[in-house]
Amino acid sequence: MNLRPRRRAPVDINLAPLIDVVFLLLIFFMVSTTFKDEARLRVQLPQAQGEDIPAAEPAMIQIVIDRAGRFFVDDRELSDTRPATLVRVLTERRGEQTELPVLIQADAETPHQAVMTAMDAASQAGLTRLAFAATRSDTAPR
Repeated sequence: MNLRPRRRAPVDINLAPLIDVVFLLLIFFMVSTTFKDEARLRVQLPQAQGEDIPAAEPAMIQIVIDRAGRFFVDDRELSDTRPATLVRVLTERRGEQTELPVLIQADAETPHQAVMTAMDAASQAGLTRLAFAATRSDTAPR
């Protein structure tokens, strides 16, 4: 009869499965994480802090665009919102004056496409001097 305590073999920790699990977790988090890409396109919108227009305004073509995207040229509503109609009216209004400025007044709720259509129509009519009207916000510093 052997009364000596049996010596156990030293415990050996196998790290291979642990490393496999860590790499799988690393791959999972790398694939499932979305990174915020701040370097794409930075657009800094202009602020309306400029001076008021003087009372004696120079001759200009005024395009007003309402919320629905309808065009008004010099306070006259166009029959439709097609770009060809706007080009025709702007060409008639411009006459022989190629340096006549165009003032675009768009409602804050106007679709961006309507403003782009007005800019494109002015360009097609040969008018290259464009200005945008804005109202001064009450929170803007003076």
